Amino acid sequence: MMKPLKGIKVLDLSRVLAGPTVGMILGDLGADVIKVERPGVGDETRGWGPPFKGGESAYYMCANRNKRSMTLDLKHPKGREILEKLIKRSDVMILNFLPKTLESLKLTYEDVA
Repeated sequence: MMKPLKGIKVLDLSRVLAGPTVGMILGDLGADVIKVERPGVGDETRGWGPPFKGGESAYYMCANRNKRSMTLDLKHPKGREILEKLIKRSDVMILNFLPKTLESLKLTYEDVA
C-alpha cells in the first residue's frame, strides 16, 4: 500500500471527534502521528461505548489507530519543555481547542510559528 505521507511528523493535541479523525486519516496515509493526552484524563472518547475492548471504547481505538500516544501536562514546566521539543520536530499540529484555551496554553499560531 502506498503511504504518500511517510516521513511527515504530526503532533495531535486534539480530542473528541473531528481532530482525532484528522490524525487518523493522516496516520492511515503514512504520517508519523503522536497523540498527546492529559494525564489522568486522556481523551474523553476513551469512555464512549459500548462496545469496549480492553477498557477502551471502539470509537477511541478506531479514531486513534496508527498513532503513538503519550500523556503530557501542558501547564507544568517540564511538560511544556517536552511539548516545545515536539512542536519543533513536527511538520503538522492538530488542535481543536477554543481560542481562549489556545491563548492560555500559548499555542496560537503566533506562539508556535
